[in-house]
Amino acid sequence: MALKVTQAEQDGWAIVCVSGEMDLVTSPAVRQHVHDAVAEGRRDIVLDLADVQFCDSSGVGVLIAARRLMRSCAGRLRLILPADGGLEGSHVNRVLSALGVRRLFEVFPDLAAATDDAARPLSA
Repeated sequence: MALKVTQAEQDGWAIVCVSGEMDLVTSPAVRQHVHDAVAEGRRDIVLDLADVQFCDSSGVGVLIAARRLMRSCAGRLRLILPADGGLEGSHVNRVLSALGVRRLFEVFPDLAAATDDAARPLSA
């Protein structure tokens, strides 16, 4: 399955929706969307990964690089990962947990929670 990346805005947040597979070939597109949003002056970004079926180490590298970029510009990065099944529910959650890096990210179950400043992230 190919990667599809779209961008929108909600409540002041840049929403980058990703679906398909994040691998060595496709994950640079996600990186580019995050960089484009920052170049446009966006400092609050949500990566919606609910429809990502596969993520390898290069995809994880893009997520970590996005986190580093957002921290360097005093921005915020939030991830949306499916709540069904808890931490084990999505492939991306399992990969991030297995690599021991999930705790680095603010993870939310859906777009409403991710764009709500009062919402608390899911525990790692």
